[in-house]
Amino acid sequence: MILCVTPNPAVDRTLVVPGFGRGGVFRTQDYLVAAGGKGVNVARAVQTLGQEAICAGFLGGFSGQSVAAMVQRTGQDACWTWLPGRETRTCVIVVDPEQAITSVLNEPGPQLTAADWVPLRADLLQAAADVSVISFSGSLPPGSPPELFAALLADLVMMGKQVWVDTSGTALEAASQVRGVFLKVNDEEAAALVNHPIHSPADAVAAARQMMKKTGQPVVITLGKHGAVWVDAGQAWQAIPPVIAGTGSVGSGDSFLAGMLVALANGAAQPAALGQGVAAGTANAGSLGSACFTRQEFESVMGQIQVIDGL
Repeated sequence: MILCVTPNPAVDRTLVVPGFGRGGVFRTQDYLVAAGGKGVNVARAVQTLGQEAICAGFLGGFSGQSVAAMVQRTGQDACWTWLPGRETRTCVIVVDPEQAITSVLNEPGPQLTAADWVPLRADLLQAAADVSVISFSGSLPPGSPPELFAALLADLVMMGKQVWVDTSGTALEAASQVRGVFLKVNDEEAAALVNHPIHSPADAVAAARQMMKKTGQPVVITLGKHGAVWVDAGQAWQAIPPVIAGTGSVGSGDSFLAGMLVALANGAAQPAALGQGVAAGTANAGSLGSACFTRQEFESVMGQIQVIDGL
């Protein structure tokens, strides 16, 4: 079982709008409403790939009740931390199939204080007792103290849990200082952290090794159409996906993380886990919604993944 933490969940509304652009009035061709936020996406993909997941994070208001209901309806367990008097955000994803462009409008989320992190910490320490792998995904709600986020990660590492973090900005900076944390980030997030551009898999490997000096654990960097790299103390691998048609890039990083964590939970070696992560991320790119791919779509991609050793 994998505990999937989303500090800043959302109601995700995905709209298919041909010819979408600035200004004007448009009609949707199709739509999908789902529980969202990166960790919720991870949990949904984990379930698709045959593992059990527990959703956790802050929820508030009517939107929060909707998220909780949608998660329950899909059969996932949950351990939510409720925010009195505040409302979970709504995010809108607009997919234009004519231009093959996806636009994302993310609300910031409810305003938090340091006091709000006290019950979250208690809830997560309790939920973590029954799992071995924990993922933290996405942004922190406004007002969240990065130092409390880092302290929570350190507490979970001290419990002997494998803790993966996929975030950006100040939250990533805080997580990258915690010894024992596993980092999964995309190339733009990694470049911002190490203050050096990433133009190639070799650049990503160098950035990952720089990040590992502080965490002491493997670092995984996703590279879009070029797949992803896994870097540990002695080796590095790259998994390369096939070219597919699709505009569903939103949620592909979350699907990648889910695929990789499920593989690791099933005892797969690092190259195989990396390949399964890339297969899940690629399958998502061909589907509508975030981490809404099917097992059949995943299996059709899995056999086409190429893994390169010795970067």
